[in-house]
Amino acid sequence: MEVLKIKGGISLEGHVKASGAKNAVTKILVASLISDKRCTIYNVPNINEVEITVELCKEIGSEVHWDRKEGVIEIVTKELKSLYIPQRFSGSNRIPILMIGALLGRTDEDIIIPTAGGCKIGNRPVDFHIQALEKLGAIIEYRVMKKEGAYFARAHQGLKGTLIHLDYPSVGATENSILAAVRAKGSTVIKNAAIEPEILDLILFLQKLGAHIYVDVDRTIRISETTQFYDVEHTVITDRIEAASLGMAAISTKGRVFVEGAQHQHMITFLNKLREINAGFQVKSTGIEFFYQGPLKGGVHIETDVYPGFATDWQQPFVVLLTQAHGFSVVHETVYENRFGYTETLNQMGADTALFTHCLGGKTCRYACQGYRHSLLVKGITPLTAKEIVIPDLRAGFAYVMAGLLSQEETTISGLFYLDRGYENLEGKLLALGAQIKREQTDETIQKLHTLGSAKSQKL
Repeated sequence: MEVLKIKGGISLEGHVKASGAKNAVTKILVASLISDKRCTIYNVPNINEVEITVELCKEIGSEVHWDRKEGVIEIVTKELKSLYIPQRFSGSNRIPILMIGALLGRTDEDIIIPTAGGCKIGNRPVDFHIQALEKLGAIIEYRVMKKEGAYFARAHQGLKGTLIHLDYPSVGATENSILAAVRAKGSTVIKNAAIEPEILDLILFLQKLGAHIYVDVDRTIRISETTQFYDVEHTVITDRIEAASLGMAAISTKGRVFVEGAQHQHMITFLNKLREINAGFQVKSTGIEFFYQGPLKGGVHIETDVYPGFATDWQQPFVVLLTQAHGFSVVHETVYENRFGYTETLNQMGADTALFTHCLGGKTCRYACQGYRHSLLVKGITPLTAKEIVIPDLRAGFAYVMAGLLSQEETTISGLFYLDRGYENLEGKLLALGAQIKREQTDETIQKLHTLGSAKSQKL
């Protein structure tokens, strides 16, 4: 097992480049399956989430060349060699369910997809996906296969354009609806759609591919049937979650870091909250510089929401930042019902937070009166102390890294799989900013490797 060891108490200083957006590139790879054209994708991060998505595409017949050093993927799916995604991908991430939308318009055969996975931050049901695809004419059934669940999807008569109104602007359901609608006969209108920057990046890619698609100002996306496709070159947008995370790490350690590639227009709500707590930033032509400019002030109220609201993936590191701000602050989570589990560990490290089932916000959210502890009160300033930590999910993982950077002693963090899913070379970037951080094998892992080596030597 690998662990990160962090000795905190050092101000981060320097220059770092944000990687391509995890939540954009993975969806673009799936979108490439819609046609048999060659797609060249730039600014691809070398992370586990991309690795898994590439393997999923290869399973159905994609030819993929990935230059990890240059961050370039060439992918072409000339023919669909298989429409069955093996059960070993069950629970690996949220990507398999999107393959239904991408493939339904390209085949009239049955598609078999394992159940969705990803971080355990709430129920994250796929009901919105299935309802939208069924409105387009798909037939989707859930069955048990080999003691595990799978979705069987088909559209033997093809898909037909329709009006889809999403009860909630779900990112995944919006993406699935868009992918399926590209080849559906006639026109499709998606109302109450998610409009995150990653979705707009997907739309730009699809337009290059040949799709007739545009976005209205009222969360409406309109798509007409596409029959002619083209080769594509596309550069993935910068990861706004990583950029903000690195910025918060700089501010919390009383440092100064320029994040190259951070895009102002994607981070407006986040930057407003930084202003409220007296955190410093300066927008420049090639990125944003984040810095500590004096005592941080609490007393802020944050409600997570769909874009252009405050992203739920910014919430965890921001809570760590609030532990270093004078006074009380409130965070109301409205996107996922179970996203504050990480705060128990923060409290063990010295944070002073409390959870509530009531909606501590300006609006009543969909989790009201259901018993979910989805509101948080944070009191600062509290010093954080070292601890051995196991990461429960991706964004909580970065929050723990931030907490480790603030501790004077050595913090040990395991469960690095989650971090590697979404952050490219995180320890390398932090090292370049002056952090004392290293990745190493535990004694248990080293002993197993020695044992394995000895056994092989005896066989030889």
